Amino acid sequence: MFHRALRHALVLALFGLPAAANAQAFGLNEIGSCALARGFAVTGAPCDDASTIYWNPGAVQKKTGLSLLAGAAVIKLDGDFTADSTYRVHETEIPTTIVPHVFLTYLMLNRRVALGLGIYVPYGLTSQWKDDFPGRFSAKKASLQTIYVQPNVAFQITDNWSFGGGPVIGHSTVELIRAADLSSFPVPSTAVPPGTTFGNFGIPRRTEFVRASLKGSAMAYGFNLGIHGKLTPDIQVGIRGLSQLSFSYDDADATFTQTPTGLVFAAGNPLNLPGGTPVDAIVATQFAAGGPLTAQKVKTQIRHPSQLQVGLGYTGIDNTTLSIDYAYTGWKAFNQLPVSFQGPAAASASTVLVEDYKNTSSLRLGAEQSMTNGSAVRLGFTAATSAAPPETVTPLLPEMNRQLAMIGGFLPITTSLGLDATYSHIFTPGSRGRIDERAPTADARAALALNSGAYTLSANILSLSLKYAF
Repeated sequence: MFHRALRHALVLALFGLPAAANAQAFGLNEIGSCALARGFAVTGAPCDDASTIYWNPGAVQKKTGLSLLAGAAVIKLDGDFTADSTYRVHETEIPTTIVPHVFLTYLMLNRRVALGLGIYVPYGLTSQWKDDFPGRFSAKKASLQTIYVQPNVAFQITDNWSFGGGPVIGHSTVELIRAADLSSFPVPSTAVPPGTTFGNFGIPRRTEFVRASLKGSAMAYGFNLGIHGKLTPDIQVGIRGLSQLSFSYDDADATFTQTPTGLVFAAGNPLNLPGGTPVDAIVATQFAAGGPLTAQKVKTQIRHPSQLQVGLGYTGIDNTTLSIDYAYTGWKAFNQLPVSFQGPAAASASTVLVEDYKNTSSLRLGAEQSMTNGSAVRLGFTAATSAAPPETVTPLLPEMNRQLAMIGGFLPITTSLGLDATYSHIFTPGSRGRIDERAPTADARAALALNSGAYTLSANILSLSLKYAF
């Protein structure tokens, strides 16, 4: 039934929205150019800038006074899907995305307390496919934007150890545009048995007759905590934990636009309609008041997963910092998702969908070489496992294992102002996946059998940040 397809579309819009930057699933880590250049291995050996509010909120900056970091990562994502049956390659048309970050810290004169504020984007990005992509019935466009605002306080409790953190206020917006297949839509007539679809009349599969647009927003609240310390003069350690944030989209909107098919009924059809009657005219009745294709509300909930990161830094080589971090993300929180329609589809379409995501790990390596003039050169590497099992690789989120290599540096402009710049490339091995929906009752084996092609994914990232000390 179309109601079920609509239900599944909304849940995917609110949950499986892709981000392909570096983190698993729809996570983003492009928060601060220095952190990106050092492979995100900055929990134990923090960058000397205000982005520690995110990467280790317990680390106290080195200089008293105000420190400002502001910038953005420019992400250009490329991907495609190659169908098994035709070998045809369908390319994405994802717009270039700009992900901003702003951090401000103030270290008091006693060097024991640091106050700060961070504004950053830990989850988001957009996927978009061309009009002829056969998977547009799962997603033509999917977009997620989540902004976290974090006031922060850090305390230097001994000469070697500090801790801190703060509350996180999250705002999330989502959008999904997808097509609906006429062949699976029930014929709106009492002249045929209930459940008869247009496909029973010979309408071919993947005949688009409507575009559905789904939009919603929500707020959520959590916290970010961190500890930083020195085991020896040359060895630093750190740990940070970002809590899970649960977003309840209680007032999401679903609207529908009819797509002309140009099809007509043949003479002698089961509906006893005159030959040449437009199919579009019959379907148009479903857009009338009270029909399943009228605007309606939908409620659901998604959870941005918790994160845990531990790191180790070594500074025993002159003017050099080496670091290694391990990060763990609780994507298993997305094993089931409740959906409740508030309009004509409420009775038949409300359900709980199974996604079966899994918790993931990543290894992060970084190096920085400082120069006598204050400039620095940085290198990084990150490897991350996929959050999606093989049966959940879809047009909304062609998730797969990935590796990132990055190079960057710092250039002082004045004694108070400097520029961080980083370039990173994402490498992936590709992954098999599907373009058709998984039935709500299908087990993993049945869902895996739907895989019908191979997805590829790559990205280029340029990050720039200005650092200013007052």
